[in-house]
Parts: sequence; C-alpha cells; structure tokens
Amino acid sequence: MEFLHTRKYLGPGQSVEVDCDTQCNVMLTDDHNFTRFKSRSTHTYFGGHRKFFPTVLTPPHAGWWNITIDLDGRAATIRHSITIRG
Repeated sequence: MEFLHTRKYLGPGQSVEVDCDTQCNVMLTDDHNFTRFKSRSTHTYFGGHRKFFPTVLTPPHAGWWNITIDLDGRAATIRHSITIRG
C-alpha cells in the first residue's frame, strides 16, 4: 500500500489544504479509521478521489486528524504540500 501520511491537531475553525501534482485519494480520518485504512478494513473519512488541486478538507470537530494522500497502490514520486488554514 503506497500512501503519504501526517498527523496534526486541528482546532476549531481550522482546515487542511492539500496540493498535489497527480490525481489521488485525499483523506482526513480520526485515529480509529486511519488504523482501519492501514489494515484495509472498512473505514470512514472526509475527502475522496481528487483530480484537481488544491483541495480543502474541514474536520467536523477539533482533535487529532490523519491527513493521507493515497496513490491507490501505485508507487510514484509526487510533489505535494499540506497547509493548515485558520
């Protein structure tokens, strides 16, 4: 499974802006669902497949969030940035 991942605390009113030079799945998950994603179990997330960037994801509440760029099993060298807004 090929993916990029970072974990950040997002406070009230904050969002995540992800920019990437290739289409991919961009997901925002809590810790429980990130663990399920890694084990290839059913999981829930905010985001999805993106062809156009940048994309902005806003969590429903403050807390620790996992920001994942998933390449659908492909190995690739990509350029990306993750910016916290707010």
